[in-house]
Amino acid sequence: MKKEKYLHRVDVKGGVLSPIELLRIIKYAQNLGLDVFHFGSRQDIIFPKKNSNGNIITRNDFFDSSFFASETQQNISCSYVSIDIFNATVWLRDTTYLYILEEFRYSPKLKINITDPKQQIVPVFTGDLNFIASSHEDYWYLFLKLPDWEEVFYPVLIYTWDIAKVAKAIENKYQNANNVNELFQFLNKNLETNNKVIEKPLQINFGPFPYYEGMNKMDEHQYWLGLYWRNNRYNLEFLNTLCEFCIEYRIGKICLTPWKSFIIKGIPKESKLVLEKLLGKFGINVRHSALELNWHIPVDNKKAFDLKKFLVMNFDQNDISTYGLTFGIIFKHDQKRYFTSIMIEENKISDIIQDFVVRPTYNVLYAKNFNPNTQQYIVYAQDIDQMDLPGILLELTKTYFRNLGKTEDDQPPELGIKKETLEIEVYQCNNCQTIYDSLIGDVLNKIPRGIDFVELPDNYSCSLCEAPKNNFKKIKMLVE
Repeated sequence: MKKEKYLHRVDVKGGVLSPIELLRIIKYAQNLGLDVFHFGSRQDIIFPKKNSNGNIITRNDFFDSSFFASETQQNISCSYVSIDIFNATVWLRDTTYLYILEEFRYSPKLKINITDPKQQIVPVFTGDLNFIASSHEDYWYLFLKLPDWEEVFYPVLIYTWDIAKVAKAIENKYQNANNVNELFQFLNKNLETNNKVIEKPLQINFGPFPYYEGMNKMDEHQYWLGLYWRNNRYNLEFLNTLCEFCIEYRIGKICLTPWKSFIIKGIPKESKLVLEKLLGKFGINVRHSALELNWHIPVDNKKAFDLKKFLVMNFDQNDISTYGLTFGIIFKHDQKRYFTSIMIEENKISDIIQDFVVRPTYNVLYAKNFNPNTQQYIVYAQDIDQMDLPGILLELTKTYFRNLGKTEDDQPPELGIKKETLEIEVYQCNNCQTIYDSLIGDVLNKIPRGIDFVELPDNYSCSLCEAPKNNFKKIKMLVE
């Protein structure tokens, strides 16, 4: 996200770190005059732009620059956090993830996801390289979402012990390959790998999003704790004390989630009361409503935070249930990689009216079957004022519950009227999914209806994200 670009980022490989490693990061932050930091959407740690005195932190303040991720470096995201507490593929173990992460002895420039399709807390398809566990022990599907490429599955399953070297080889080669078959031929010729034939396509079943906060039982002898702070400003004094607790009770790992929270697993039963007292001492609330938890918003973005607060308050006042759903807020300049059930995106204000005070409007989209893993998003409402958003979302949540458990690919009805469905050809922006339809034209760019896309001037750009004309592709769309 562009907002995060201006913050200082510490990569935490796979979102997994020891209490001692986290202590080191905390001490570093305190030396810079910070009293809080944030967690990012790729299981990383985000340092604020300013310290507690309001002074801007620059790269010159980093006495150990290697500690921080470069602008081109990407954090590896993985579902180690879900092992032993949420659904899991039967052959996956925590040691499997740790071994894979250990094999990454270079800093990736591509986003890499290593995930279990049985869990929901870590998104499966938000990387450039998405390794997804198959039903065959130690074998993974690989879904490619490479920059400037069509999204496509790699033609074979990847062996656990080959993931790191395959990822590195793809990063080095993909820009010189024309398609996935050419890439596969190159890797097959130049790498020694233990691939497996794909016998059946990947299938990911929908499951309601889990509750990931509070003190919960793992087994008779152990607990796990999930901590979420709605403002994503984690107090360093508290985190320092928590790390010392983990060290004292030999808790080896702390796991960050993509939801701006963290989870500690393997808490001994005998230390549960001590931990509860520690949380109470710092006044930590560990039972937020599900209305609060299942949101993804940009880091350190007050506008997004206030919009979420407005919507959550409205849900609460009207007793709206959102069980199992996830929501995302995205702004006009953000990179669009959706991974929630419902997305609220702010429309870009046209350059023509930028000098006027205009209330922002929003589009509401939902994932097909409300399952983000389908990667297919459908526009439910467009150009909605903020005050009308709660009503739109209420209707959408009602549709979700009406269809929960059904297998059909039903789409929410519009105004309860059934219409004839037609298939038309339109052009869609690859960046933001804005549609150019010649039957409508483009009001913001002053293009009248009836102008075919091929007839548009070469300097035509997307009315939402300003991507150039060659960034559009022809698609077929169903309309009613």
